[in-house]
Amino acid sequence: MLGELSAAARERTAALAARRQELERLAAEAPRGPAFAAALGRPSVAVIGEVKRRSPSKGDIAPGLSAGEQSAAYEAGGAAVLSILTEPARFGGSNADIAAARAATALPILKKDFHVEPLQLVEARALGASAALLIARALHPRDLKALSQLARDLALETLVEIRDERELDAALAADAAVIGVNNRNLETLLIDLATGERIVPLIPADRVAVFESGVYGVAEVERAAAAGADAVLVGSSISAAADPVAAVRALAGVPRRGRAPAAA
Repeated sequence: MLGELSAAARERTAALAARRQELERLAAEAPRGPAFAAALGRPSVAVIGEVKRRSPSKGDIAPGLSAGEQSAAYEAGGAAVLSILTEPARFGGSNADIAAARAATALPILKKDFHVEPLQLVEARALGASAALLIARALHPRDLKALSQLARDLALETLVEIRDERELDAALAADAAVIGVNNRNLETLLIDLATGERIVPLIPADRVAVFESGVYGVAEVERAAAAGADAVLVGSSISAAADPVAAVRALAGVPRRGRAPAAA
């Protein structure tokens, strides 16, 4: 599935080529979004609230979701950051959702998509996102490093997503400040929280560690905290909640436990 989504992302980027100069101009003129990594540095495990209408694993989750209203609800519930899915075919997202979220809240926005081409990062900056997702498994380490550097040049932060020790090495080589461990296998779509519990403790203490996928309630947030996570990324459960304010509030407030610094 990851290969298909990456290929589709390249096709969408090719369609952007005619707008390259416009996007570069907009990216240069757009004010920098609120700081992303800094917003995750709370005493409690920070909640990244994701606006998610559907997914390949669950199908429809909340197809009629308003990105603006949902984002405002997440902010009211105590989310530190918003994750806005912009992939259209499998997740039902769009770039308009970033505009709606930005109009409704003051929170930093992570543009969550399959970013595999430089022009996509220019587009993210032009849209006013604070950060963009980079999936280590979808990129050669050389390309991950190059895209990470381009993001820094654009004043765009990144969340580099990994699943194993090799990908952690690639993320560190790319000087990733925020590293997310996805508990979901993007090939099988199965979730195993043991993935995050194994990898998060290996992330250096001077980076922000995010525990992704499989967080449905406070029990999973506590497991993430026990592993040393600084933040959790939550999508399906709060997108489907009848009361998203209460759903986010129930996840916020679990104290961070931190990770041991690397041995000298």
